[in-house]
Amino acid sequence: MEKKYCTAVVLAAGQGKRMGTKIQKQYLHILGKPVVYYALKAFQDSPQVDEIILVTGKDEVSFCQEEIVSLFGLSKVTAVIAGGRERYDSVEGALKVVAGNPKARDGYVMIHDGARPFVTTEIISRIWEDVQRYQACTAGMPVKDTIKLADQEGFGTETTVRSLTWQIQTPQAFAAPLILEAYRRMRKNPCGEITDDTMLAEHYMGQRVFLTKGSYENIKITTPEDLDIAEIFVKKL
Repeated sequence: MEKKYCTAVVLAAGQGKRMGTKIQKQYLHILGKPVVYYALKAFQDSPQVDEIILVTGKDEVSFCQEEIVSLFGLSKVTAVIAGGRERYDSVEGALKVVAGNPKARDGYVMIHDGARPFVTTEIISRIWEDVQRYQACTAGMPVKDTIKLADQEGFGTETTVRSLTWQIQTPQAFAAPLILEAYRRMRKNPCGEITDDTMLAEHYMGQRVFLTKGSYENIKITTPEDLDIAEIFVKKL
């Protein structure tokens, strides 16, 4: 059976206010290379991925094309587009590109945070296998700590069952028709705060999302301390 087309969407349009720097977190350097480069390189090297769409801030499109995509020879990046105000706006912009490509809109889409530089080809391979089997999946790992739910006053209300609680990462992958329809329905009938794409698949499509093993090293660069940890990880590679 012919392999279906796989598009990777890498999101690099976030503001990263918690970093406390003027430079957005995805463009800060880890040992001389931008954070987002490492994520892009994993998808570039993955045999499952056919193309990459990079979503960035409107003022960084040219910079990303020239100083990242062209400089590092990331040939699978077929489009660098400006993102929107919210994460889901940026994803939706990339999905419009997917919808315009007959092969892509009948294939699979992987959506990844550009501030997660330590995604690996092994994680991508596991995601690829699971999205074909389940139509929707996300990288994640079982939590190590006990997790409590809190009320608005800061008091704990419930302790989750640790063995059944996962921290969710990216990539998140979907059959393209499924996620395209989920976004269409979301625009017709917006729900509350949307923090990731699995929420849309669950809420609008009634789709169960499989949890695929990611890695504890697949961290999101959010604070200056994360950048220090990231440098240690890169030195181990």
